[in-house]
Amino acid sequence: MAPALILTILFKYVPMYGVIIAFKDFSYSKGIFGSDWVGFEYFAKFLNAPNFELIFMSTLKLSVYGLILGFPVPILLALMLNQLRKAAVKKNIQLILYAPNFISVVVIVGMIFIFLSPTGPINKIVTLMAGHPITFMSDPAYFRTIYILSGIWQGAGWASIIYVAALAGVDPELHNAATIDGANLLQRIWNIDLPTIRPVMAIVFILAAGGIMAIGFEKAYLMQTAMNLPASEILPTYVYKVGLQSGDYSYSAAIGLFNSVINVILLILVNFIVKKLNEGEGLY
Repeated sequence: MAPALILTILFKYVPMYGVIIAFKDFSYSKGIFGSDWVGFEYFAKFLNAPNFELIFMSTLKLSVYGLILGFPVPILLALMLNQLRKAAVKKNIQLILYAPNFISVVVIVGMIFIFLSPTGPINKIVTLMAGHPITFMSDPAYFRTIYILSGIWQGAGWASIIYVAALAGVDPELHNAATIDGANLLQRIWNIDLPTIRPVMAIVFILAAGGIMAIGFEKAYLMQTAMNLPASEILPTYVYKVGLQSGDYSYSAAIGLFNSVINVILLILVNFIVKKLNEGEGLY
């Protein structure tokens, strides 16, 4: 365990001292510890910023909708894969489902722009039906739908692995006995398969809900255009622009810390709720 522990300490815990610049007016010449202490000035600045509500709600909506729509899909895929009896067919289908996970985010976004461009294949069909193309990547109304659906397509197959592994531990005799008793397929899934993977579902949901504000930066930034900013400008992209592009490190650190604190609060809250609903079983 030593290599993993050392790497975790070096790259996860040691850099945490730098978070104090969120409470300081950081200056290159004075350094982190020599810079003037300003307390919660930058947090107040962000909370009172004119675009705070827009950015915060865009991040929250993208995360919540993604969790609600994306969480059940890997479970459904795992349940369907579990019903396949031919090993060769099952492996081939799994290969197809897992493949998108290994495609680079840059390539995925490039594919999205090509397919949804005004002259792309999707808009050719739309033009035949509606008479004119739709500017999918320039309209804020379509950004969240495109982001979430493409994310589900890319990650659902890979996310189903943990559920497939859990279902592999189900005793086939349980299904045989239920079949003899007259239980149909849906009844067997509901009473045998789902109770088996329920603890795994609880843990995955808690972790997903706890990281609800930690939405991926790369894909959102790559999908941004000047026209869809009202929906695509989220906390990670805003932190990047304020911190690295504008050089306001203290302000961007305060925004990032604000985001992390919300994630921790959500993690504790969701874990508490799940433990109450799941007979005391949770993340801890």
